[in-house]
Amino acid sequence: MAEQYREDWDPRDASVQKNQTRAYDAMRNTCPVAWSEYQQWTLFRHADVMTVLEDHHTFSNVVSAHLSVPNGMDPPDHTPYRKVIEPYFAPERMIQFEPQCRHLARTLISTLNTGEPIDVVSTLSHPFALQVQCDFMGWPECLHHPLAEWVSKNHKATLAGNRSAMGNVAAEFDGYIRDLLNVRRRAGTQAPDDVTTQLMREKVNGTSMTDDELVSLLRNWTVGELATISASISILAHYLAHHPALLKDLKAAPDQLPNAIDEILRMDAPLISNRRLATRETEIGGKTIPAGAKITLLWASANRDEATFGDPDRFCPQENAPKNLLYGAGIHVCPGAPLARMELNVFMEELLKQVNMIDMVEGQPPERAAFPTGGFNHLPLVCH
Repeated sequence: MAEQYREDWDPRDASVQKNQTRAYDAMRNTCPVAWSEYQQWTLFRHADVMTVLEDHHTFSNVVSAHLSVPNGMDPPDHTPYRKVIEPYFAPERMIQFEPQCRHLARTLISTLNTGEPIDVVSTLSHPFALQVQCDFMGWPECLHHPLAEWVSKNHKATLAGNRSAMGNVAAEFDGYIRDLLNVRRRAGTQAPDDVTTQLMREKVNGTSMTDDELVSLLRNWTVGELATISASISILAHYLAHHPALLKDLKAAPDQLPNAIDEILRMDAPLISNRRLATRETEIGGKTIPAGAKITLLWASANRDEATFGDPDRFCPQENAPKNLLYGAGIHVCPGAPLARMELNVFMEELLKQVNMIDMVEGQPPERAAFPTGGFNHLPLVCH
């Protein structure tokens, strides 16, 4: 297929990686449906992305040869798994987990040395994302260190595009999950009544999930949560460092935090993209997409589309909320959105209780994460 098209851009070019947001802004206005050998077809506009999200018959989520529960499934297979998952993110579940989440955030933030430079990523965002996910799933503290190392290895393998390394990293994570399942089976009725044990008891179409299905489900939950929560916290801290008046307003009115968080993450995406597969030949933005083609939905561009949001950098939470694709849309809208929103809101509430101002560190510029990751690799800041 690569021989049939002229490359419109290179997503991995240094000029793109230097500032992904601005590069995507430019592409959205010059070549909104673009071909590259790396991503095949990339969609930059909000309307085109919505076309795909609202038509799961033409645009399939089955983009990998590997089992992916339920992210990489289409109806009717997708539907019963979603029904199993969604109750775990119900309001009562969030209310139940909130105190534990708040204690974790408060404890972590209380260790900050105010007035001294810190790397927000290594000090706050990575530890919080890792610990809160383990707490939610009921995983032991002894997993914190190996999972932290696993996140680093996974990031390096993905960034390098090393499929062999990515396969080894995935197998390592699957080993952790299988061990957790086996521990609970051996414990029998004495197994902890946590989310992981409860999922093991669930039935899909009247049948218990296989270990392969459980491993895939738990991998998708965990990998997505670790990456996006960590990226989100770094983005929020960076934004507030550049907008001290907003920090002051949110500190005085923390009830405005949920909308503000979603709006900041609309402008600066924690999750850059998602994939689909065309099931038939179709036309998008004047381009003919052949059957079988891979399509990249670029959230980091669609959520900044001037045709939808006007000035993409204008902070306007109430006006932009209905069109914000932070958690996707359609039948594959992120089921874990309530958990992510609660965790981010609690973390930022606790941060603003202890911090009056956030400054950049002179002479220590931040390092942005590279595609496909949003946020930062390193973010030196000073909290006062």
